[in-house]
Amino acid sequence: MTSYPITHIDGLDADEVKTLRTLGIRTTERLLDEAKSPKARRRLAEKCGIDEKRLLRFANACDHMRIKGMGKGYLGLLQEVGVDTVRELRYRKPENLARAMAEANKKKRLVRFLPPEKLVVRWIEHAKKLPLKISYKDQAEGPRNSRRRGIDA
Repeated sequence: MTSYPITHIDGLDADEVKTLRTLGIRTTERLLDEAKSPKARRRLAEKCGIDEKRLLRFANACDHMRIKGMGKGYLGLLQEVGVDTVRELRYRKPENLARAMAEANKKKRLVRFLPPEKLVVRWIEHAKKLPLKISYKDQAEGPRNSRRRGIDA
C-alpha cells in the first residue's frame, strides 16, 4: 500500500497532526488502520480529541490515497462530485464521473488539469481490486441482518 505522511491529508490542522503524531500515527496507512471502524474511531477520538466525523473524513481520504494516481487535488474534486469513499468509487461509470468532475472544476477551479477519462477508468478498476478497509456500522448491528434471512439470533 502506498503511504504518505499525515500532513498530506487536506483539512488536518497543525495541532491535530501534532496530536496524532504523539499517538504514533505518522502515516496515512496507520491513520487508516486506527480509524477503520466506528469503534476504533470512537476510541481514537477519545484519545486525541478529534471529532469522530472528522476522523471518518480523514480515514476516507487515506483510503482514497491507496489508489494509484490519486492526489490531494483529485481527491477534493471527487468529494465535490459526491464520491466520498472508495466503496462509492467502485460503482461509478467513468464517462459520467469524468463529466461531473469537469463541470465541478469549471465552477470551483479545484485542479489545474482535469484527469483524463483513461485515468478515471484506472481509478475505478483499482478501487474494485482494493480490499475494503473502512466499516461504517458497528458489528453489534449484525443480528438484525440475520433475522432478515430467517435465522433467529
